[in-house]
Amino acid sequence: MREEAHVCVSIPHGGAPEEAAAVGFLHLGGLRTALYNYIFAKKHQGSFLLRLEDTDQTRLVPGAAENIEDMLEWAGIPPDESPRRGGPAGPYQQSQRLELYAQATEALLESGAAYRCFCSPQRLELLKKEALRNHQTPRYDNRCRNLSQGQVAQKLAQGPKPAIRFRLEGEAPAFQDLVYGWNRHEVAHVEGDPVILKSDGFPTYHLACVVDDHHMGISHVLRGSEWLVSTSKHLLLYQALGWQPPRFAHLPLLLNRDGSKLSKRQGDIFVEHFAAADFLPNALLDIITNCGSGFAENQMGRTLPELITQFDLTRITCHSALLDLEKLPEFNRLHLCRLVSNETQRHQLVGKLQALVEETFGSQLQDREVLDPAYVERIILLRQGHICRLQDLVSPAHSYLWTRPAVGLAQLGTISEKVDVIAKRVLGLLEGPSTSLTQDVLNSELRKVSEGLEGTKHSTVMRLLRVALSGQLQGPPVAEMMVSLGAKEVRERIQKVLSS
Repeated sequence: MREEAHVCVSIPHGGAPEEAAAVGFLHLGGLRTALYNYIFAKKHQGSFLLRLEDTDQTRLVPGAAENIEDMLEWAGIPPDESPRRGGPAGPYQQSQRLELYAQATEALLESGAAYRCFCSPQRLELLKKEALRNHQTPRYDNRCRNLSQGQVAQKLAQGPKPAIRFRLEGEAPAFQDLVYGWNRHEVAHVEGDPVILKSDGFPTYHLACVVDDHHMGISHVLRGSEWLVSTSKHLLLYQALGWQPPRFAHLPLLLNRDGSKLSKRQGDIFVEHFAAADFLPNALLDIITNCGSGFAENQMGRTLPELITQFDLTRITCHSALLDLEKLPEFNRLHLCRLVSNETQRHQLVGKLQALVEETFGSQLQDREVLDPAYVERIILLRQGHICRLQDLVSPAHSYLWTRPAVGLAQLGTISEKVDVIAKRVLGLLEGPSTSLTQDVLNSELRKVSEGLEGTKHSTVMRLLRVALSGQLQGPPVAEMMVSLGAKEVRERIQKVLSS
């Protein structure tokens, strides 16, 4: 084993535990498991490995392996070693490590710790149905455990290749889980002997994880709590192979706010959904750690470096983490503001928003000057704190920032009969050094315009200006809209209405 913390997240390519989507793509449970492995490794100057379970050949999903690595990289927690990146402990796909599993299986067979099982799938299915009919937990009856050498030789000569089962014998060793404390599960008393190598030569999770963790030099295993009971089986395998096991930490489940399990039928649990919806990686990492444990206190707004610094494995509790995705926009708003406050990152946001405007409005842009970096940056600075995602700035509510509304004099006349007077007085405000007008100054001057109009409420003046500038009845304060658009554009929009 390497001296530093050397951790590995093992994600099914098409398989099923809580830490991966059942269709093989990364979901929030898998992201959380990977994140805890990543921050634990980085806190202890170790390495974070990604290992893909692709030994169930019937459930492989094209593109899933690539998607998993893509999403980890998008989230900012790329593995140090992986199928894509390679590394000294490779290969990192279990289908490419079959020789190692075969060697371990042969050693177990020679020592008598494992045996060949010739039971047909039909017989195993009947055993399962009978147990369920009798309200019992299905388990293998260990029928092939005591076959003589002659019987084994005869069956090998007769027919299909057998599966290999591990003998669950003796007392399971107690172990100290780094989250759940001391544990011992007497699996031999409640379970049948498990298959460790299937008849097709591919291992089950129980053998593969033990062999891989040993050969990859894994020092710590952080995985979902659904594997806690199976750990006793794994420790018996380590014992039978004469290997030193890693330390285990089982993470409590990540559940929906109502306590129900995350399900692949929920469209919003896949990480790529959040990436496509323009949520920030830091916001997603923040909310999935904020709802759980492992930190001295829960606080919004932690970045990845802060998560690494503040993480304490001993603070992870056994309670399930309840995830309230309705709060994600607020987390995203906070992290977006942090990006805006950093000049370098703000310039990156400017580039992203320019691309969004082009993509959303395209040929509708009457004036390409709206793509000017200074204008785009001004919009971001004025709207920060009011929007949850950068994408919100190209929503219909903000379309007036990029395209001119089709507003006529008759439409404004339904709001006030004094359209001409109001428009001319506002145009007067924008003459001369109006480019330096601030929101505070504009608010004061617009109030004076209203006070000078007998029988016209200030709210009416604001409504008329809002429609003239944006074509909408609701939106940001009128003074902010004027500062956003700039004096020149405001004058042109008002003059266009007067001439219509």
